[in-house]
Amino acid sequence: MPEALLASAGRVAAGRVAPGARVAEPFPLADVAVTGGVFTRARDQMLHLARVYPVDRLLAVFRANAGLDTRGALPPGGWEDFGHPDEDAWGPDDYPGREAAPTANLLRGHYAGHFLSMLALAAGGADDAVVRAELRAKVDEMVEGLREVQEALAASDRYSHPGFLAAYGEWQFSRLEGLAPYGEIWAPYYTCHKIMAGLLDAHRHTGSVVALEVAAEMGRWVHGRLSVLPAEQRAAMWALYIAGEAGGMNEVLCDLAVLTGDPVFVETARLFDLDTMLDFAAAGRDELDGMHANQHAATLLGYLALGDLTGEARYTDAVVNLWDMLVPGRTYAHGGSGENELWGPAGAVAGDIGNRNAETCVTYNMLKIARALFERTGEARFADYYERAVTNQILGSRRDVGSDDSPEVTYMFPVHPGALREWDNVGTCCGGTGLENHVKYQDSVYFRSVGSGGGAGAADGGVRTVWVNLYVASTAVWADQDVRLTQETAYPLEGASRIVVDATGDLDLRLRVPGWATPSPVSDVQVTPGTCTSDTGGARFSVTVDGEVQSVPADGGYISVRRDWRPGTVVEIEMPLTLREVTAPDDTSVVSLELGPTVLLARSAATTWLPVQTATWRRLDGTLDAPLIPADDGTWRLGDLVLEPTWSGSDARYHMYLRRADARIAFAGTDPAADSGVPNAARADGSTFLDVLWSDGGFGDRGGFLDAVLRTAHEFVDLGLLSAAEGRAVLVAAARSDVGREGGLSDVGREGELSDVGPEAGPRATGEPEAAAAEEAALLSRAPTAAHDGSAPRVEIVPGAAPGVSGWYLRPAELTVSARADAGEPAVELRLDDGPWAPAGQEPLVLADGVHTVTARAVDGQGRERRVVREVSVDTKPPRTKVTTKRLGPRGVEINLAADDDVSGVDSIRWKGPDTFWATFAEPFSRALSDVPQVIEFAATDRAGNQEPTRTLVLPPADAAPTD
Repeated sequence: MPEALLASAGRVAAGRVAPGARVAEPFPLADVAVTGGVFTRARDQMLHLARVYPVDRLLAVFRANAGLDTRGALPPGGWEDFGHPDEDAWGPDDYPGREAAPTANLLRGHYAGHFLSMLALAAGGADDAVVRAELRAKVDEMVEGLREVQEALAASDRYSHPGFLAAYGEWQFSRLEGLAPYGEIWAPYYTCHKIMAGLLDAHRHTGSVVALEVAAEMGRWVHGRLSVLPAEQRAAMWALYIAGEAGGMNEVLCDLAVLTGDPVFVETARLFDLDTMLDFAAAGRDELDGMHANQHAATLLGYLALGDLTGEARYTDAVVNLWDMLVPGRTYAHGGSGENELWGPAGAVAGDIGNRNAETCVTYNMLKIARALFERTGEARFADYYERAVTNQILGSRRDVGSDDSPEVTYMFPVHPGALREWDNVGTCCGGTGLENHVKYQDSVYFRSVGSGGGAGAADGGVRTVWVNLYVASTAVWADQDVRLTQETAYPLEGASRIVVDATGDLDLRLRVPGWATPSPVSDVQVTPGTCTSDTGGARFSVTVDGEVQSVPADGGYISVRRDWRPGTVVEIEMPLTLREVTAPDDTSVVSLELGPTVLLARSAATTWLPVQTATWRRLDGTLDAPLIPADDGTWRLGDLVLEPTWSGSDARYHMYLRRADARIAFAGTDPAADSGVPNAARADGSTFLDVLWSDGGFGDRGGFLDAVLRTAHEFVDLGLLSAAEGRAVLVAAARSDVGREGGLSDVGREGELSDVGPEAGPRATGEPEAAAAEEAALLSRAPTAAHDGSAPRVEIVPGAAPGVSGWYLRPAELTVSARADAGEPAVELRLDDGPWAPAGQEPLVLADGVHTVTARAVDGQGRERRVVREVSVDTKPPRTKVTTKRLGPRGVEINLAADDDVSGVDSIRWKGPDTFWATFAEPFSRALSDVPQVIEFAATDRAGNQEPTRTLVLPPADAAPTD
């Protein structure tokens, strides 16, 4: 990096990420190869597309815009199409106005930029010489095609600078400067970024000099447009919803500054600053609610680069603070974020589950940010996020099919009950990022440094350091340091890895302890491969070197193995996979099931919440000792649930989140008495006894567990939700459970102190019945008592019929309420949603369309109250599709099918025409008119399962208007 550009870098206050500083750097793509495991499936499917897809199709939209021969090639389609047949390639000042401008496909060119990045990344990482040469040839062909277009546009003298390169006229940029809204234009600088990023990837990974020259000319054109605008005008532009989306323009301009040594590109990058966001983020104020996620996430890498090149801490402070606002508080189980492309309220995960969550583009950018922040800090939390997101959302975003013309990736990877992934996405934004995602899985497996220039180990005089961040079957070669690593593992289906280290002399090998694995408090326990190290079920992380256990504590999420190495040294890592029930931060009743690094999806046709009961499987640390049975089709069976990994790439309808529904207060154990038989009562806020007990996820020892059971029993008896006798039954169940036992029963505390009850309280017993009895007696000596007998009344809400397979009632639902008290008749009331309480009558409550929360409460003569809540979903009407058409010249028509269903929501719109199959609607589509009428059939289905009657649209012969 040129010294002049870093003159002020690194001068920041202690505790901040220092601009320009690096703790580690990734290995080049060419030096790491993923050699096996689940990641190779998606990689190979995408590499096939890279090799067979014609470059001429990608260049067609550019050539058409420049008046060049398109060579008969059709563009990719979708958003990446030729545009309106009547559209003129207007220059910056001759746009005829919105009412007179027939336009279409206003993002065209972006997909080609992503495709060029994919080709370059794949070429840079290919370990087969023939494949590498083939991909490099396609990169060169595409770069030359773009250079030819840039020169043709310059020769026309229609544009503001000869560096202009786009697949549409410059008018979109002019209209953006006039603050035109999304709809009149799309996001012109977004497209510009994708083209420039593809060119710079071609330069970095294949050495293309022409690519750098073309990109630099584009950068000069950008500078010419933006440098003359007032700061207030630019601020208004970048704040525009989608129209002002600029991708990572600031990042590619910083890259140009470094690659060319021209500092003007740093100033150009700063012209994209959105000061309002930088200011609130740098100050630590969370104002992200309602902001377009990908529009702003893509800018964060550029802000980090600006921090490096200017030394201004504001940039790096803003990015780190924004990260903390997003992870984990706005992050779903698979690593995604956002609802309908917007960030929701702070800390809202369960509360921000809608029908279109987790745009894949956002996670593509979040991975890049995590990688960059790890380089600067070496903090394991960024690697933990990377593992979660790349293993689950990104790998799971590639459908398990082959294709010669589609990336077969997701736009949204939704998280709502009964979700379906939105596959295909030719030409969309996520189709573009999806091209890149799957050809670079090796880019963050390993990092490295030599202790100079501020890197790790500088104080040690230059020690070589390698971080192992992902446990993926792979090889890494650090040629100039004579280090080679070979990693063998079936991750993520195996909680173990074997690394052969070929190195001589001093090397610090840093092994990440995954966030889902708890490091052993004492590291001198030999682990039997494939087994857990503790009867409590807690995951442990154990390392041996040539069979010798390493007694090294984890430090900052890593175990450091530093030694004088000999070639062929074998490092073995054990981190047994455990099944975990992970709660949403804002609702402990909403959980995901996770096996090691893998989030499990429950297959089900239901589109309402699925219940899960896990009380009798829960170990001391909160992990589950559950009967997870593998099946031949790659799924697992857990009771009535069929679970698949997020990364399966299947077409099944799924549930990423489940609803806790333990009916009784029970604990893990072989003694039947570990199930108390006491109903799992809920407080007024909806939190049940078990929700409250396990709200922190687990316990450090059995004493802590019993302590918490006692506290929670007192709370629920005091609230009248449990009787004193029920409280005692719960304590007996806890005492007779196996939760927290290691090799036997725990001894009894002394002097009546409950905190002394547990494994740390004295000599560990070995299963003597008297020890168990003493432990139980110690608990019962402090059991809750009550001046009255009995507890709050029992109350039930009973549906008259079962819902459909979707979980929705397709006709009005009828509910009755029953209640009983220990003495006398209780008073029973009902509340519908947030309405007033009303006495429950003898007649059933009839519910019409909507998602209803029905609450029943019963109060006895002593004022004790119990509530139950039932969510009931009713949708009796099918959606209705609205059809609009738009003529595309004399022989074409664009058809837009839009359906409304304000109850369960539209699940899909299917259509078919002559010589076509039933297709699922995604975007407006076009049809060529012929000499005879054509009939298009269509029908919408909602998430409840209602389908509108099949309707028809008649397309008349050419030159006649279509009719519905």
